[in-house]
Amino acid sequence: MKRSLDWRNLQFFLAVARSGSLSEAGRLLGVDHATVGRHIVALETSVGKTLFERHLRGYALTRYGQDLLTTAEAMDREATQVAQASNPVHGLTGTVRINALEGFANFFLAARIGPLLVDNPALTIEILTIQQIVALSRRQADIAITVTPSEDDRFVCEKLTPYFLCAYATQAYLEREKPIKKPEDFSSHLFSGYVDEMIFMRELDYLGSLGVSRQMVRIQNSSVQAQMEAACSGLCMAILPTFVAATRPELVPVLPEQVRLKRHYWLITREEEQKTLRIDQLCTFIRQEVKSSAQHFAL
Repeated sequence: MKRSLDWRNLQFFLAVARSGSLSEAGRLLGVDHATVGRHIVALETSVGKTLFERHLRGYALTRYGQDLLTTAEAMDREATQVAQASNPVHGLTGTVRINALEGFANFFLAARIGPLLVDNPALTIEILTIQQIVALSRRQADIAITVTPSEDDRFVCEKLTPYFLCAYATQAYLEREKPIKKPEDFSSHLFSGYVDEMIFMRELDYLGSLGVSRQMVRIQNSSVQAQMEAACSGLCMAILPTFVAATRPELVPVLPEQVRLKRHYWLITREEEQKTLRIDQLCTFIRQEVKSSAQHFAL
């Protein structure tokens, strides 16, 4: 190193490492992207190494950047704990990014996060509902809620709750189309579902598990809500989480006793951040909300 590290530069480094872009890091820190860029250049000059590779999709850590990230995150955890210990009334501070499947995020978590923010005015919660897996290993999120546990021992995975899915349609659709008396009858009906390449987990291939041909999934998109709206229009059927479908009374479960798929939501965090106060308390909050709403998922 040419000179000692500046903690302010490290804070900008952490923001870029976690967000993957200068503009997003600037948004998180309340400055413009040029300011972020200057701090990154200053840090790279200080350590005498290139810390990021610049490409069209954003900023990716180099090997040297990965090494520095471990040290910077440890320093950040210590600084956060010291700040919160010296001013405990202020509550949790900083930003926690959660990557969750849309059903859980939009139809459960978003409506319940308010009290946590009221109690912690310096805390910001970011909830991502993109369908692709956001990589915890690349610090694109702090917490993931998904249907598949990670096999990487760098992560801590715990079962959060089981939930169920059924086939749904409107009464008008069922009266208009061919009768459905057994699961095999689904194969002749039109469905809305995920875009083929968006089925990145076996657990999300609901229609495949029912023997429905992809040729019958002619309304494809990346959103559970869009799939539900298509079914609500009376155009088609959809496989939906029961707690999601319960928000639309016009939807009728079809053969619910015979076709009831079970899945689990998993809560995943990076092992080294188990003691980070804001992440630990947010995980505790999510667990408590899920536990108190167990019946919500058991519909």
